[in-house]
Amino acid sequence: MRAGGIDPRRGMTMRNLLVLLLLTALGIAPAVVLSVNKPVRMAYLQNDIHHLALWVALEKGFFAHEKVDVEISGIFRAGPEVMTAFAAGGLDMAYVGEAPATTAVANKACRVVVVAQVNTEGSALVVATGNAGIGKLSDLGGKTVAIPGHSTVQDFLLKKALKKEGVDLSRVNVIVLKPPEMINALRTAEIDAFIAWEPYPSQAATMGLGRKLATSRQMWSGHPCCVLVCDSVFLDANLERVRGVIRAHVRATAFIREHPEEAVRIGVKYTGMHAETVRTAMDTVHYTHELNIEGEKEYVQFLSELNYIRVESPQYFIEQFIDGEPLKSVTQK
Repeated sequence: MRAGGIDPRRGMTMRNLLVLLLLTALGIAPAVVLSVNKPVRMAYLQNDIHHLALWVALEKGFFAHEKVDVEISGIFRAGPEVMTAFAAGGLDMAYVGEAPATTAVANKACRVVVVAQVNTEGSALVVATGNAGIGKLSDLGGKTVAIPGHSTVQDFLLKKALKKEGVDLSRVNVIVLKPPEMINALRTAEIDAFIAWEPYPSQAATMGLGRKLATSRQMWSGHPCCVLVCDSVFLDANLERVRGVIRAHVRATAFIREHPEEAVRIGVKYTGMHAETVRTAMDTVHYTHELNIEGEKEYVQFLSELNYIRVESPQYFIEQFIDGEPLKSVTQK
């Protein structure tokens, strides 16, 4: 796995990100990778089991089979950080939550398009094991709940679920913590609950520190979660390479379903977590490459209601934001 000058275990450094932002501010746009001789700069979220297909594709040589050179140019802690890297010109493609990508594009913070689904479902709301006072979602009134970031899929799920239960959002103290910090915050009673992507909820459960109050499947069955996105300029100039990445992604997604135990071992390698945690986490995730257009419509509607985004025509926005042609050309052959 290439690093391109950035340690893939540590992700994009703040210094590199600041340099890219400075170049952009000065009007010196960091060059979008146009040459076929340069690798596709890819990113994903730290320890996010949703992104298992990427790890499988790297480990099994699926990108190499497609003759596409992929380097990991960033490992980030939350979706908004990935979108900032796109805005700075530091990425070509990424595995990221659909909600933060929607927010960033709608607010014209960056220019990316969705080219494939990565997964649906796969998050959970966790409370401390010994907290008997929280037995249902409506008990979260007056409690402190951690989310990975504003405009993340998990932020959306929490607000959607609380609204459905009739809980006044102003009565819940929502704070932002990165998932690696959530379990310790639960242990020290800094928070009463957290919602995060897998495998963090399963890790809290297998450690005996937390119990799942609700899975995202229960909160919104079949909801879209992570997507494979591509810088729109890069896509136009590198369509065949993008198709190669998509082919590798589709193959890796099928591999997870066909060889679950080997996929578990790859998940353990990339997360450093126990096999039991990874296996339990994978059971809550539906890995798929098929685009979920209806789910995106609900994201746009709800994010608009929260005033996270403003779009004049939701339908036009979705048509521009999701480009299904590269995926269609790959899967219908």
